[in-house]
Amino acid sequence: MRPPGYEPDPDNDPWWEALAGHRVVVQACPSCGRHRLPRMPSCPWCATPGGDDVEVDGTGVVYSFVRAHRALTPEREDEVPYAIATVELDGGARVFGRVEPPEDAAIGVRVAPTFHDHDGWTELRFRPATGSRDDFSPQARETVARTGRGT
Repeated sequence: MRPPGYEPDPDNDPWWEALAGHRVVVQACPSCGRHRLPRMPSCPWCATPGGDDVEVDGTGVVYSFVRAHRALTPEREDEVPYAIATVELDGGARVFGRVEPPEDAAIGVRVAPTFHDHDGWTELRFRPATGSRDDFSPQARETVARTGRGT
């Protein structure tokens, strides 16, 4: 249920267990209620110890991304091109994941989760929420109109 080379870690095991069940969980502060990922022993905003795992939809907006066009090793040639994005989850945390198809990765595009099952572990990936690049957040539409970036 873990990626190759993963060392058991009680702070991150709930994340991997949720992904194996095709769910997205983040940690919520019991005091201020803010969500965070990765899990931490205390809240980085109010310093309250602990936190509760809460399930979120996994939908969000692409905050930034990079598109790779060259494989790092010959064994990975069939995986390029691919796009890795930082996604601002509607549930209140940021997470990294692939956007598929990679040509649809753009700043501000709304995305929904998909789960890619590997041999023994599950990876969180994203796809455009509507299958259209027209589903940008208002801030992203303004940035794209002003700069032409993200298209």
